Amino acid sequence: MTDASAFATHEVFNQPPALENYNLYRSDKVLTETVAREGAGDAEASLSAFGARIGTAEVIDLGRQANAYLPVLKSFDRFGHRQDRVEFHPSYHQLMALSMAQGLHGSPWDHLRDGSAPKPAAVVERLAGTYMMTQIEAGHGCPITMTNAAVPALLFQDDLAHTWIPRILSRDYDPRFIPASGKTGVTFGMGMTEKQGGTDVRANTTVAMPVGGGGPGGEYHITGHKWFFSAPMCDAFLVLAQAPGGLSCFLLPRFTPDGEVNAIRIQRLKDKVGNKSNASSEVEFQAASAWLIGEEGRGVRNIIEMATYTRLDCAVATAGMMRGAVAQAVHHCSYRTVFQKKLIDQPLMSNVLADLALESEAATALSFRVARSFDRATSDETEAAFRRIMTPVAKYWVCKRAPNLAYEAMECLGGNGYVEEGIAGRIYREMPVNAIWEGSGNVMCLDVLRALGREPEALDIVLAEFETARGQSKAYDAALDDLKEGFSDMAGLEGRSRQLVETMAKIAAGSILLKHAPEAVSNAYCATRLGRDWGDLYGTLPVGVDQRAILARAMIGA
Repeated sequence: MTDASAFATHEVFNQPPALENYNLYRSDKVLTETVAREGAGDAEASLSAFGARIGTAEVIDLGRQANAYLPVLKSFDRFGHRQDRVEFHPSYHQLMALSMAQGLHGSPWDHLRDGSAPKPAAVVERLAGTYMMTQIEAGHGCPITMTNAAVPALLFQDDLAHTWIPRILSRDYDPRFIPASGKTGVTFGMGMTEKQGGTDVRANTTVAMPVGGGGPGGEYHITGHKWFFSAPMCDAFLVLAQAPGGLSCFLLPRFTPDGEVNAIRIQRLKDKVGNKSNASSEVEFQAASAWLIGEEGRGVRNIIEMATYTRLDCAVATAGMMRGAVAQAVHHCSYRTVFQKKLIDQPLMSNVLADLALESEAATALSFRVARSFDRATSDETEAAFRRIMTPVAKYWVCKRAPNLAYEAMECLGGNGYVEEGIAGRIYREMPVNAIWEGSGNVMCLDVLRALGREPEALDIVLAEFETARGQSKAYDAALDDLKEGFSDMAGLEGRSRQLVETMAKIAAGSILLKHAPEAVSNAYCATRLGRDWGDLYGTLPVGVDQRAILARAMIGA
C-alpha cells in the first residue's frame, strides 16, 4: 500500500482567513464616529448587537445562498390555476426577518403608533443598520427600503394610513401569501415606470377607472402594465395610473378585501445584471382593485415622497457597499504576502487601499449628513431646505463613485475577487442599480436645478454650511469659490449641472471631513478631490499623504 501523502501536491498557505464572525459596527471606526456625530449615539448598544449578529459566518452565508438560489416565478399551480407567485430560497426569508426585526423597514415611524414625537436621530439609527446589512446582502433591501418609504406617501390618505401603517410598524416578517389582514407584518413595493415612459411617468398609459364615485380613498380598477415592478410578493404597492383627473397615486394590495388574489399578472422576472436575490418583474393589471391616495392628478407629488426616502437609502446603502468592498480589500491585503512583504505594506498597494478608504469615508460622511437632515426637517426649515437640495446631490455622487471603487477593490483580491465564492463580484454587480433606480444621474441633476428654481434661497443655506469649513484648506476654499462662480452664471446651467452637482457633493463631503475627521483624512481628500484634476483612477495619492493613518481607520477592528 502506498501512503496517500505521497500524492499530496500542495498545502494551502498564504491565503487570508474568511472575513466573518466580526462585529460590523464595532469594527468600523468611521461608522461609529458618524453615528455619534449625527446624533444616534444612544442607539450604540442596539447597533452593536445587530452588527455582531449579521457578521456571523451563518448570516454571511445566507447572503451567498440568497444569490445562488434565485427567485422562481410560479405562474400556475399544478392544476392550471393562475398563481402569480414568486418562490424564494429560505435564506432570503431569513435575511428579511433579520432586517425587519431590527426595524430597517420602518422604525423611524414608530411614533405614529401613539402620536408621540419622533425619536431623535431615528433615521440615522435605521440607516446605520441598513449600511451594515447591505454589506452582507443588498438585494433583499429593496422591499425593506420601499416599505419604509411608503409611509410618508400613505399619510396623504388618513383612512388608508390608519389601516396599513400599523401593519408596517410590526417587527415580524410574515412571508405567507395571504391577505394582509391576517398577517403579523407586511411589506410594500412600488410600480411607476412603463415601457414607453421610464423616467417620464407622465407618459404612463395605465388607466384607473373609479368604482362608484371614486375620489380620495375610493376604489378604482386599474388596467395596464408596469415595466419594472420590484418585489412582486409584497403585500401592497404604490402605483401610478391615469385617472379621469390626471396621473394619480394608488394603493394596490396583493389581495382584495374579499380575500381574492388581486388581478396582478406577473409576466416574467427580470434577468438583471445584479440584485439577483430580489425579484423584479414585469406585470399587467387586469382591472386590479386599488384605492386612491389623495386627490386625482396629484400622483407625482404623492409618490415623490416615497422616492425621496428611497433616494436617501440609495446613497447610504451604496456607501455601505463601498465600505464592504474596502473592508474585503484591506482584510485580504493585510494577510496576503507577495515578494516577501504583506500586500498592504507594498507602496503601490498601500496607495490604492488608502485612496479607496478615503473615498469610502467621504461617501459615508456625506450620506449620513443628509440622513441627519431627514431627522430634523420637520422642526428646522434650514435642515428641510438642505434635505431638498442635498438628497439628489448625495445620491448622484455616491452612486457614481461606487462601481469604479468596487472594481478597484475587487482587483486588490486578484483572482480571489473574480470568483463567485467570494462577495467582491456580487458587490461589483450590485453597485449600478442604486445609480439607476429612483432616478438616474441626469434626473438627479435636473432635480437639483428644479429645487433651486423653486426656492433659490435654499442654495444660500447650503453654501452657508459649506462656508463653516472655510480657512482650513486652500484647495477647499478655491473649490468653494469656483462653485459660487458657477452658480452666478445661469446661462447653460443645465448642460453644466453634472459638473456643478459633482462639485457640490465633493465640497459637502470635504466640509464634514475638515470639521470632524483627522487631518490626514481631510487634507488628503481636499488635496486630491478638490485641489487637482484627480481623475477616475485610484492609487494616485501624492507624496506626503499619511496613508497609514487613513488605512488605520479602515482596518477591521481598528
